[in-house]
Amino acid sequence: MSLYDSEEVERVASSFKLDSKVVGIERFGSGHINDTFRLQMKDGGVSYLLQRINHHIFPDVEGLMHNIDLVTNHLKSVLQGKVEDVNRYTLTIIPTNEGAKYLKDVSGDYWRVFILLDGTKSYDIVETPKQAFSGGMAFGKFQKQLSSLDATKLVEILPNFHNVEFRLSNLRKAIADDKVGRLSQVEDILAYIFEREERMRRIIIMAKNGELPLRITHNDTKFNNVLLDQDDNVQCVIDLDTVMPGYIAYDFGDAIRTIINTAAEDEKDVNKVVLNIPLFQAYTEGYFSEAKDFLTEKEIESLWYGVLLLPYMQAVRFLTDYIDGDRYYKVHYMDHNLVRTNTQLKLVKELEAHEEELIDILHQSLVN
Repeated sequence: MSLYDSEEVERVASSFKLDSKVVGIERFGSGHINDTFRLQMKDGGVSYLLQRINHHIFPDVEGLMHNIDLVTNHLKSVLQGKVEDVNRYTLTIIPTNEGAKYLKDVSGDYWRVFILLDGTKSYDIVETPKQAFSGGMAFGKFQKQLSSLDATKLVEILPNFHNVEFRLSNLRKAIADDKVGRLSQVEDILAYIFEREERMRRIIIMAKNGELPLRITHNDTKFNNVLLDQDDNVQCVIDLDTVMPGYIAYDFGDAIRTIINTAAEDEKDVNKVVLNIPLFQAYTEGYFSEAKDFLTEKEIESLWYGVLLLPYMQAVRFLTDYIDGDRYYKVHYMDHNLVRTNTQLKLVKELEAHEEELIDILHQSLVN
């Protein structure tokens, strides 16, 4: 719906329990998955976000909305009595006129409405240690607040999303098929990947041995999924579509992957891929300021494995797609996925080169 019919959107909006009449509709945000609209209301009071859910990415809409409803209601119960308005600190689902959590229209599209949290802001890129600290605090608090909710009550929306064994299995299948004859170009890269396979299975092994509790994880810990107030204080975590059962280290590792690399994800000159260690330290300190209250010793140990795993696993995914003929990720030139692969693997190499220093920062941040 790059060009949308405002009358159609207004008709959809009228199916939800809004406080007043819609008087204006505008595109909202920079998301690439769902279509999002801001609804301006007649009385100028509460504003709303209307979203068309991309059910091609998230086919289990019922499970997705079940997860969000369960998580947001739990967060509100935890916050009750601690803040003046719990609706300011997590998302609020507005039901349809029939009381459902979402609407399926006659064309088969799925829609939902949230209260818009006015007076907040977010950043796409972490630029300062203070911002990194806030990001770590936000996701640490989010996990801590949800640690008292049984993770098995949630649906696995994206099966095997962070399962490295599944990703490596897909890579081996792509190698066996070699659909477009690219295998001979990546033999050195494959050797590097498979040399590290056992170490990168560490989190899964710990989980299978019962060393890691199953938690509720966000699974998309980009900084722009944190809302801050006007003084840059943490207000809430948003974009809960990927919330599901998982292991703490995955969220921590993906957040580090997105803030510690000084280069773009598709930087051709891998020499530009260096670590921003002050941001790593700030994020870790912010994270432990909230999360150390509930983490187990084994979970703390697993965090470093997550830091190594997430760029490694992303490289495996890019390389699988490259060998398979660029069927999944959008590419802008022939070797785009190969460039992405090399960038992620250079990040892994940099992390390995600074491993002792970074683990020391992890330990120091925990006791501070």
